[in-house]
Amino acid sequence: MTMFHFLNCAILTFGPHAVYYSATPLSEYDTLGTSIKAALVYLGTALVKLVCLATFLKVPESEGFDPYQEFLKALIGFIDVAGLYFALTQLTHRNISQNHKFQAVGLGWAFADSVLHRLAPLWVGARGLEFTWEYILQGLESNANLVFTVSLAAMGSLMWLRKNKPRTLIPVIYACAGILATMPSITSYLRRSLGWHIPKVVGFELFASLVMAFISWQLFSACQRPSL
Repeated sequence: MTMFHFLNCAILTFGPHAVYYSATPLSEYDTLGTSIKAALVYLGTALVKLVCLATFLKVPESEGFDPYQEFLKALIGFIDVAGLYFALTQLTHRNISQNHKFQAVGLGWAFADSVLHRLAPLWVGARGLEFTWEYILQGLESNANLVFTVSLAAMGSLMWLRKNKPRTLIPVIYACAGILATMPSITSYLRRSLGWHIPKVVGFELFASLVMAFISWQLFSACQRPSL
């Protein structure tokens, strides 16, 4: 029963990444190499973030929300934006379109994040004798993170790769990118300052990920229309 629970949680956590790859044109255009490169860039970015967090943040004395500490976390979180910029603009890719490039980069980035932060807790905790919803919620949170990451990669693609975008949409694109980049701090505020429980926070993340995905899709579609 414990191994069955672990397999269910693992499929819920990592399965959507495989489904996304196989159900979209990414598999047809063989973008696996791009996703692997993006995952390696994520690992390097995560190492830099870990060093920065250990250097500039102090160990919290309580579980409360510390605005200064969270502000530093948000600033350090923008290292992810720099990593995505490198993955989108500096890595050598096969001859794939901009649409497929940002999806492949976002997919590899999100998968590496899930493996790094959720595989070990699943292996240690989900095989326990006592059933808990915690690891199912972690799987749902991983799905929300996948949508957030692909949406952020789409915003990065519009900011750095598309030159002929409508000027009126530029502030909206940057605002959406800022919201996506600071989402960990937003959820931390909901959890620590407002006292939201994990199921409520995960529900908010799932809802917000769908909203941001819809907005990103609309912005990307609008920027692809030929200018009159």
